[in-house]
Amino acid sequence: MSKKTLVLGASLKTDRYSNYVIHKLIENEKEVMAIGLKTGEVAGVAIQTQLVYLEAIDTVTLYLNPLRQKGYYDYIINLSPRRVIFNPGTENPELYELLIEAKIEVEVACTLVLLSTNQY
Repeated sequence: MSKKTLVLGASLKTDRYSNYVIHKLIENEKEVMAIGLKTGEVAGVAIQTQLVYLEAIDTVTLYLNPLRQKGYYDYIINLSPRRVIFNPGTENPELYELLIEAKIEVEVACTLVLLSTNQY
């Protein structure tokens, strides 16, 4: 497995992009952690509801709208990921600034596109 990715805003609902991206990350042999509103499992990945400390997170890929992100600012920064991917609908200039100050790369992109074009 490669560097860890945290899917923040993971959903058990199969019609949600966050659910689909977990499947695609696993297919691409990425190590995946997931945090969402409900516990469960997607593609063998346990979805946690608590903001537990996770070690060695390389990438956080967001599936939360900007309003919902506010409660996660400190959590994301304290994880010290290399980058945070803002998927469509999650764009948040306020969080971009905080991440840049913390020397965390900001990427406004679609995780699914990055995976399908080998740019992940």
